[in-house]
Amino acid sequence: MNPTLPAAVTAPQAGTQDAEAKISELARSLTLEQQVHLLTGADVWSTHAIPEIGLSRVVMSDGPAGVRGEDFDERHDSVSLPSSSALSATWSVETARRYGQVLGQEARRKGVHAVLGPTINLHRSPLGGRHFECMSEDPHLTATMAAGYVAGVQSMGVGATPKHYLANEAETERFTADSVVDERPLRELYLAAFEDAITEARAWLVMSSYNSINGTTASENTLLETPLSTEWGFDGVVVSDWTGVRSIDAANAHQDLEMPGPVGHWGPKLLAAVNDGRVSRDAILEKVTRILRLAARVGSLEGFTPAVTQLPTELEGAAVAREVAVRGAVLVRNKGLLPLDAKALGSVAVIGHNADEARTQGGGSATVMPKYTVSPLEGLRKALPDDVKVIYARGAKVAEGIQAFPRTSLHNPVSNVPGIRVTFLAEDGTEISGEDRLASHLIWFGVGIPDGAASIRMEADWTADTAGVHHLGVGTVGRIRFALDGTEVFNSELEDDTNVLGAALFDPPKTVHALETAAGQTVRIEAEYQLPKQQAIPFTAILLGEETVVTDPQAEIDAAVDAARNSDVAVVVVGTNAAIESEGFDRKDLDLPGYQNQLVQAVAAANPRTVVVVNSGSPVLMPWLDAVDAVLLGWFGGQEFGSAIADILLGIEEPGGRLPTTWPATLEDVPVLNTTPVDGKVVYSEGIHIGYRAWLKQEAAGGAAPALPFGYGLGYTTFELGTAHAPQVAQAGKDIVVHVPVKNTGTRTGREVVQVYLERADSAVDRPVRWLAGYSGTHLAPAGTESVEIRIPAKAFAHYDGGWQFERGTFGLLVGRHADDEFQSLDIELR
Repeated sequence: MNPTLPAAVTAPQAGTQDAEAKISELARSLTLEQQVHLLTGADVWSTHAIPEIGLSRVVMSDGPAGVRGEDFDERHDSVSLPSSSALSATWSVETARRYGQVLGQEARRKGVHAVLGPTINLHRSPLGGRHFECMSEDPHLTATMAAGYVAGVQSMGVGATPKHYLANEAETERFTADSVVDERPLRELYLAAFEDAITEARAWLVMSSYNSINGTTASENTLLETPLSTEWGFDGVVVSDWTGVRSIDAANAHQDLEMPGPVGHWGPKLLAAVNDGRVSRDAILEKVTRILRLAARVGSLEGFTPAVTQLPTELEGAAVAREVAVRGAVLVRNKGLLPLDAKALGSVAVIGHNADEARTQGGGSATVMPKYTVSPLEGLRKALPDDVKVIYARGAKVAEGIQAFPRTSLHNPVSNVPGIRVTFLAEDGTEISGEDRLASHLIWFGVGIPDGAASIRMEADWTADTAGVHHLGVGTVGRIRFALDGTEVFNSELEDDTNVLGAALFDPPKTVHALETAAGQTVRIEAEYQLPKQQAIPFTAILLGEETVVTDPQAEIDAAVDAARNSDVAVVVVGTNAAIESEGFDRKDLDLPGYQNQLVQAVAAANPRTVVVVNSGSPVLMPWLDAVDAVLLGWFGGQEFGSAIADILLGIEEPGGRLPTTWPATLEDVPVLNTTPVDGKVVYSEGIHIGYRAWLKQEAAGGAAPALPFGYGLGYTTFELGTAHAPQVAQAGKDIVVHVPVKNTGTRTGREVVQVYLERADSAVDRPVRWLAGYSGTHLAPAGTESVEIRIPAKAFAHYDGGWQFERGTFGLLVGRHADDEFQSLDIELR
């Protein structure tokens, strides 16, 4: 007998007692077969619908810096926000909330019910491949920013999904690696980073990670129950990372939903396990209840009022992207060069591959398809007066491999519109369907390829913007035919030797062919890809484009030097690319790729008025740091990156950021570096000492200091911190509040971030030299003052030893601007 929707006079609101009772009744009304069916996804991105009970599907989408929707189709564009490292650099929970709200708005626009973000694993090592996608090296900064993000997303009635739970700080062997972490750092660092998103913001989902923690894979780990559900009160859905459920054992843990579907490790196997008693019916019922509760919250369950019925005033996505890029940019050096006075400039040399082809987002599942991006070159050209001459020189190659053709260079020869023509063909070569696409990087993941398709044909006319030899090619995994102007230049297999999904998506194996053209010459490009007969996950990626080939690197540098020498100021944009920072692999080093360091040194020698903009998602080495007049860290700045950089350089906006992670001077100096498993294990042997904590411990022992400390950042004005006021006595288990008078002593409006650290001399337990306990920012006009209030949570004083313990006695309370500042110090007694 089919279950029916319980009768209700009025629809109870998700989260109320009435709703909980009805959800429980509804879950019990399902047959065991229906219950088990609901626990594995219906497809790559959604859960099963059960129309007879009013349940429609719940759609999930990557995040975390944009909402892609169910496809990678550039015609369905998304707002591209700055990366999470840029967001965390704002040190502003309110900014994180606005960021999250834009994601929630985007989700609603795209029919998405749950955003797969934020990514809040800690910056344990700067080599971590998804460092850009995570927030910071500090658990308190990460936790508070993540809570703001989650609150913003869920204010739109869309679920947020903190990930990846837990101890997933590296990408090497990410499906199988075992993170070996003692209980104290697990609690004080890695779990603490997640806690506020659950206990304060009440996230509706959590994603379990691929790795194991202390020998047990995440989807089967007891950590899904304790502390997540028991101590923190999490009542949402634990969704697996895609293919992260490995066995029936996950059903006995608090893993609720297996993704993707419809085929996985559960299904009929789980049904059999319940019937023979290996998995209890109560465990199944709890998972079903959680999924129905989520559906009720997001409006996918008839008869229930969604959790959010009044939406906040809509924000303009591009404006928030620009705002975050400005507020997260960190000025780390300025010898009086910035801000530039546009009226006093006659010429500006803009130099660097990333100046023209900026890296605005990280690689992997975080990728979205924005309608446009603004490069630093474009941003400066638009912002500078018409009479200022802008000279561009590439200087040094950065982008490795094939880069997608600029959309403006492509014409669809079949439909006579911009872009390319894509045709899906049956086994016998007949056309099934066709579509007009805008971009030459095509990705299908779960949707978009019609049934019966055996191959995909792509056709475009590409126009060369310059005369000379162009290296045109195609990148993919599988068999492909490639032709230029009717001549077949390749017809064979391209093999993936990385076995890394993220790499195959964004840096695929390729075939490249040189072709000499005149400027403005049009070349017909054709490719036909043979779809594989079987795929474990329905995923196809094909990249048509051009590879930058530099035969004389010194000539490129010399041209940039000439441009700099003949300009009033030089702006050099250096950075990384998708082959260096991406999901799926860790970094090999922290060097800027190619000849970028030599480029900066040569330009600075030719023109002392040189500013360097660093376009990377995570730390890079800057051996020229002291040789240039100004350095601005712009991160992966989202679609408005170039506009934000121009605003800052020209003084229209203040660089508002502070470092969310420590930047080293050399690779050898980094105290916690390793991301590579040994015998399958990544041992977190440093314990509670990661990030600036590890650096401070190293310095105390006479070791190297970093190039730039955690929390550091400059502005265009000056501030004075007055005498801090705090209680002389604190009660264990109680929050305290610190008040710090702040005055803008400069001539411009600006932002200050007051940071409060704790220290404990002569402690009976191992502690960091000091640790962040609280922070707060203020925005003040010249001569403006404010008493900034910083809340210090009770747990800032605690350590974990079988439970949260408080060591009574005197703590030092340190007030300053970064982790290695000359602090104002107060004593506080914990009783």
